[in-house]
Amino acid sequence: MITEYTFLEAQSIVVSGDIHGDFNMLIHKCCVRYGMTDTLIIVAGDCGFGFNHPDFYENTYTKNRERLAKSNNWIVLVRGNHDNPAYFAFKQITHNRFMTVPDYSIIRACGHTILCVGGAISIDRSYRMSNPNYQHITSNPFARNLYWADEKPFYNNILLNEITKRYSVDTVITHTAPIFCEPINKIGLEKWSENDETLFVDIAEERATMDKLHTYLFTNGHNVTNWFYGHFHRSWHDTFENCRFRMLDIMELAELTPM
Repeated sequence: MITEYTFLEAQSIVVSGDIHGDFNMLIHKCCVRYGMTDTLIIVAGDCGFGFNHPDFYENTYTKNRERLAKSNNWIVLVRGNHDNPAYFAFKQITHNRFMTVPDYSIIRACGHTILCVGGAISIDRSYRMSNPNYQHITSNPFARNLYWADEKPFYNNILLNEITKRYSVDTVITHTAPIFCEPINKIGLEKWSENDETLFVDIAEERATMDKLHTYLFTNGHNVTNWFYGHFHRSWHDTFENCRFRMLDIMELAELTPM
């Protein structure tokens, strides 16, 4: 089933890179420092859900609710690898101005039709799983943890077919990116692979999943002109096939021009 979110009042859209749990900083940066109003703010993964108890996120929203309402801004959060997927699959955060969205959600605002697909591989997963605070098995899907095994992105051809019947996607927001996007080297991965023998294979599969998503969209009539992603903690952009791909650094903001 496709989940659609429509923001009729939004006058602008801003995409953010990873925030790693700094919700207050993001909201202050957008609403106070930059004085944004009537703005839909979409975080491209690694939001930080799951490292604290659920009450923490409810309290965060309560603390910022008035500020978001006064500025008439909305925060939409896409799944990263440093996020508990349960907060997204079960739509645990569903406030009007602060919400997590499932993979393959559609967002409509400012004339854009945006596809959101989360997930990636944690290069430090072996370190996280060796931490004594890591819980290998838990009966509570929202229990605090350091790593979630179902973190990778998933290709869903059935949902893509449904989306194609109903929408023409012009913008994609993912956490990771197709293989032809930066980074294209493996610098910095060697030390992590020493204790994780399948790391390179799983990362290759992660990027291949994004390649399949890219191929599907570009061969099934979607006129995608913007693709945003985070994950790699760097800033970069380039244009391929008339589509501008943009990698966002931590807390970096980029505007999606209204149609």
